Amino acid sequence: MTGVTVVDHPLVARHLSVLRDRATPSSDFRRRLSDVSMLLLYEALRDLRVREDDIETPLETTGGMRLADEIVVIAILRAGLGMTDGALRLIPEARVGHLGIYRDEAALQPVGYYESIPRHAANAEIVVADPMLATGGSAVHALERIKRDTSGRLRFVCLVAAPEGLRALHDAHPEVPVWCAAIDRQLDERGYIRPGLGDAGDRIFGTD
Repeated sequence: MTGVTVVDHPLVARHLSVLRDRATPSSDFRRRLSDVSMLLLYEALRDLRVREDDIETPLETTGGMRLADEIVVIAILRAGLGMTDGALRLIPEARVGHLGIYRDEAALQPVGYYESIPRHAANAEIVVADPMLATGGSAVHALERIKRDTSGRLRFVCLVAAPEGLRALHDAHPEVPVWCAAIDRQLDERGYIRPGLGDAGDRIFGTD
């Protein structure tokens, strides 16, 4: 699908396999999700703009590079919280926002309940993060909210995506590129990704 990049790297595949395993405890799930998030963001931010700057080494002045634009990571709650640690390890200067969205299980529609989007420059690089792209409802809703009164270059990063969610996101926001570790087979009748890895939020926080 246009605009979708599957990060085909052995380390990403290894982490994903552990995350899929139902026997993986929450403590290891959180750590692995943080690690794989850092790898996914590394690829998703490959085209960041940089500017030249002078750097003082212990011995002399030399040329170096600094990021040219502000970076904002917006996590879709609650599972997106599991990706912010990896993002900040990779980009410590990034600002972090949160959008609370839950899925109405009967209607399979997103419902917003919380938002905190940092003020940022008009040319900021904005990464929206959520481990799962299932129906696409939360992702579409989040991007609509961000676009409503902010600007910047948007991109969406997830761990596992369903074809249905990718189509929904592309139809609503065709200009927003997506990076993921895998495109899974399909959604089941409950809107869960198959084979998937279960409910990412429950597995991060050890809830049922």
